Amino acid sequence: MKLNILIVDDDDAHREMIKAVLTEDGYYIHEANDGAKAIELVEKQYYSLILMDIKMKNVGGIEAFSRIKDISPSIPVIMITAYASVDTAVKALKLGAFDYITKPIDIDELKLAVEKAINFRQLEQENIYLKERIGDKFDLSGMVGKSKAMRKMFETLELISPSDANVLITGESGTGKELIANAIHQNSNRKDNAFIKVNCAAIPENLLESE
Repeated sequence: MKLNILIVDDDDAHREMIKAVLTEDGYYIHEANDGAKAIELVEKQYYSLILMDIKMKNVGGIEAFSRIKDISPSIPVIMITAYASVDTAVKALKLGAFDYITKPIDIDELKLAVEKAINFRQLEQENIYLKERIGDKFDLSGMVGKSKAMRKMFETLELISPSDANVLITGESGTGKELIANAIHQNSNRKDNAFIKVNCAAIPENLLESE
């Protein structure tokens, strides 16, 4: 599937040059000749990436970028600037732009910046998807168990998961201790942080001895 890229530049020749390069690389290109038009297009559809000139006659790149981030904050934006306006590009980075490139544009630099931005967005989407899948897998409401002991355990998990209490999980090998640990983590206030598993049986005994 071709990825959509929006090029925003009031210099027709410059815009056509970028379009030619990226079309050759297999991207589907949309164009806007000023920031106002770019905002209008973003309100209508999602783009995989936006390349936007900072200095434009009507609505400039910084103003347009700010409006676009309000409409669709997940779209990566690469700012295009002259060497004399690098400070403005750095300001855009602080506001959340993915990167900037300078004029005159180096074709290899352009291609690399676009590839990095596209890959970054795809990794972000994959990460969100995986987190959602993990959250679904360990959703306590989806756990099944009919026995009194299982129902009691689910009640306990719902009680302790949101707390900061230390939890000791015991049981024979293969009874699902790791599954329960994952469920507690995914239903806790720390679910967006890393869940570190340590095999204590593999730790040499002398490392656990106190001096």
